[in-house]
Amino acid sequence: MALQESGEMYLETIYVLSLENNAVRGIDIGEHMGFSKPSVSRALGLLRDEGLVKKDDAGFIRLTEAGEIIAKRIYERHTVLSTLFMNLGVDEKTATEDACRIEHYISETTFDAIKAHMKQYGKDA
Repeated sequence: MALQESGEMYLETIYVLSLENNAVRGIDIGEHMGFSKPSVSRALGLLRDEGLVKKDDAGFIRLTEAGEIIAKRIYERHTVLSTLFMNLGVDEKTATEDACRIEHYISETTFDAIKAHMKQYGKDA
């Protein structure tokens, strides 16, 4: 089953939060994303059913190996696209908002070409 944009956003959020603090809770995810506890619980249940997240014995949310692969891919897209847009002169707020929307839809071919272009011209993300 193809993961929808909202699922990718949850995975990316869990990944980013886990970089800051190894103990990620549902409430942390909700606060970061601006969603209610019931919405977060439902989304986490769906992601758990897909084998992308799990709760450890202490009740903290963890990405599975499959979930981490997707989260890292989305996060890389976000950071590379944000950097590209800021290098083009777009302000940081707009660049990150636009990157957040585009990161879910850009093809691998186009994204790889952007990364290669940025590397070639010394604008690595």
